Amino acid sequence: MYVAEVRVELKKGVADPEGKNTKKALDLLGFDKVVDVRTSTFFIIELDVNSAEEARAMAEEMSVKLLSNPVIHIPVINIREV
Repeated sequence: MYVAEVRVELKKGVADPEGKNTKKALDLLGFDKVVDVRTSTFFIIELDVNSAEEARAMAEEMSVKLLSNPVIHIPVINIREV
């Protein structure tokens, strides 16, 4: 069995209002060394497949079809055996 860890990040230049609001809140709480905050979504997907290559191919397909929007997102995929 394999686990696909898929982190979906916004591409550079795409507005991230949640990240900006979080940075403002951190500034108000006294965390004045924070330069920037960007949000992402993290998926942990367990796969009953025979190889890491098969797990990666499935995770890539899931990312394109459902987990991310290729216009504004970059999926970062890590595969590990469990």
